[in-house]
Amino acid sequence: MPRPIARVLTLLELLQSGGLRTVAELADRLDVDERTVRRYAGHLIDLDVPVESVRGRYGGYRLAPGYRMPPLMLNDDEALAVLLGLVAGRRSGLTTAMGTAGETAAAKIRRVLPERLRLALDAVLGALAFTAPPGEADPPDSAVLLPIADAVTRHRPVSVRYTAVDGRRSERILHPHGIVAHSGRWYVTAADPAAGEDRTFRLDRISGVRTLPGSFEPRAGLDPAKRVLTGLATAPYRHEVTLRVQGTAEEIHTRLPAGIAIVEELSPSDDAGPETGRWSRVDLRVERLDWLPAVLASLDRPFVIERPDELRGLVEALAERLADSARRSPPHA
Repeated sequence: MPRPIARVLTLLELLQSGGLRTVAELADRLDVDERTVRRYAGHLIDLDVPVESVRGRYGGYRLAPGYRMPPLMLNDDEALAVLLGLVAGRRSGLTTAMGTAGETAAAKIRRVLPERLRLALDAVLGALAFTAPPGEADPPDSAVLLPIADAVTRHRPVSVRYTAVDGRRSERILHPHGIVAHSGRWYVTAADPAAGEDRTFRLDRISGVRTLPGSFEPRAGLDPAKRVLTGLATAPYRHEVTLRVQGTAEEIHTRLPAGIAIVEELSPSDDAGPETGRWSRVDLRVERLDWLPAVLASLDRPFVIERPDELRGLVEALAERLADSARRSPPHA
């Protein structure tokens, strides 16, 4: 591609990124003088691209608001980032697209790419392997996600229809704080004025979102992600487990994530056991106990089981099986 044409297309790419670009900035990015920038802008106008000129000390060029450029212009890094993002989102279960929308979006992007770049990206995707199976998710409808996200940004109350896990349906007024994606599911944290408390709702169980008049003042210091993880860790399950583990919260969370366990580092006077070092209290609520002994063993740290007693027996049984396996001799050839 002749160099002047390439620079004109680069100018268009810069303007497509949004906002006002000064002539000096564009000249620096294109490695030309300001007079040449004005000439390149004229070329775009001749091609019916609505480039607006803003006069004044801080003037420059921008695209007319609402203008959508028909051809997709992505460089190699941008194209790879977009396609890998679509693939990773679909594999992890975090895509918000319903049905095959993610696949059709990727196909449209590939269709407008130059053959050289398309073949290179196909080679990357064909050689790419994943260490985990595809995630299973219930993606939120865009008709739910977009108005709730707007309400979070503008502090607007919303009315929603919600279906609880037991199938009960209700209509609620919420003051949404934030949206959180976790383990293939999407959540919104919100104040529920009728209940007088903060709640967490799954977006795939919400329908009929309607923005209401007025606004609300969000409470300071809110952490939506922490609220979701705490809610998941304290959800009612069959077993309530309390442990004391020698280690910091960061060390323990490497095997017991925040969405599973609540970890509280203890002061030295509360430390359990004769061993030196910082201890932490760990609380979990789980439906089954059989997976916990192996996880505790993988921590490779001293621990004390406070409850339930049933867990002690499971840990002892695992220890006996491991000791029995360690004592076995390999079969003779």
